[in-house]
Amino acid sequence: MEEVEIAKKAIKGDEQAFLQVMQLYKDTLYRTAFAFLKNEHDALEAMQEVTFRAYQKIHTVKEPRYVKTWLVRIMMNYCQDQLKKSKRYSSSEIVQEIGHSEDTTHLEINEAIASLTSGEQQLIFLKYFQNTKIKEIAELEKIPEGTVKSRLHKALKSLRDFLSEKGDADHV
Repeated sequence: MEEVEIAKKAIKGDEQAFLQVMQLYKDTLYRTAFAFLKNEHDALEAMQEVTFRAYQKIHTVKEPRYVKTWLVRIMMNYCQDQLKKSKRYSSSEIVQEIGHSEDTTHLEINEAIASLTSGEQQLIFLKYFQNTKIKEIAELEKIPEGTVKSRLHKALKSLRDFLSEKGDADHV
């Protein structure tokens, strides 16, 4: 059965269809959780919580073809809430991570993304990590496509500025 048809049934309250939807997108949701939370235990816990939240609210989805984006958004919001609560990265943990990592490029990119606002982080994640189309993001956010593009441009400029400053500091 086509994904949109399954989503329609799930939105109407079909529990089997809801389980199918979660099965279809479990890998995407897990990768999203792991990207934010950085460990398997927390990512699995996030999966459980997001499944519960999605089950409670699936009836609110207005456009079945965007159910995947809707689920990813719930996951990102949950993960960001968890990170705020735990203040997961203390400065000593970052120093340890640098010490154990030969490739600091990945760390610098994570640091650059962390310097963005929550909204900018979500936009970058949706566009570049989940390959969500600008049109889908616009519909999900209920804003014009042009606004999505300008926010994306601003976020990318912030990333470039952060990384170029970082590069200048490393060479001093």
